[in-house]
Amino acid sequence: MPRITLTDLIEVVTKSGSPKATKVSQLKNRAAYDPATDFYKALREGLVTLHKKGGTKADLPSLTKGLLDPKKTANYPPMIAGYKKWWGNKTLEWFIPPADTYTSAGIDVAINPELGLKVNGQPHVVKLYLRTDSLTKTKADLIVSLMNHVFAPSQAPGTQFSVLDVRNSKLFTYSAAGKNFKPMVDAELSYIASLWPHV
Repeated sequence: MPRITLTDLIEVVTKSGSPKATKVSQLKNRAAYDPATDFYKALREGLVTLHKKGGTKADLPSLTKGLLDPKKTANYPPMIAGYKKWWGNKTLEWFIPPADTYTSAGIDVAINPELGLKVNGQPHVVKLYLRTDSLTKTKADLIVSLMNHVFAPSQAPGTQFSVLDVRNSKLFTYSAAGKNFKPMVDAELSYIASLWPHV
């Protein structure tokens, strides 16, 4: 059964026409995951470790120590600054975030939010968005809608499902009053499934 990530799904959803089909082909034919080529891995893991240890905002700059890749030394500091700005005066307390798989039309979507944080006492399950292209409201709504659908039954009442645009210090949180994006997600997965054998 084909398996993609939540980020992969969002990239397909936000394209149309031939670029959409090209993206599906890229997903099917890409090389196996290699941590060495995961550009944001050190930052994601650094933030997780910092919160697990009960670190403070003052510890954030230490996440750039030991970086040798010039692209990372250029890109990581603005993201750390964005995260620091979002942190602000909030009290953040770590808990282990859930992880699960959503399956539709024979496609598995791995949903692995990086952070479980009590933000001023309220639990938030947070997916980090680290890419340079801006996180539009539609992308954010898709992410948090699917997270809410998959995780809400197993999490404490009142838990918020959010995606953090790290560079821009902006947190998008699921709202029950918002549009239900799950049918759109299922339609996109049906499209991927129909195209997959032919690319």
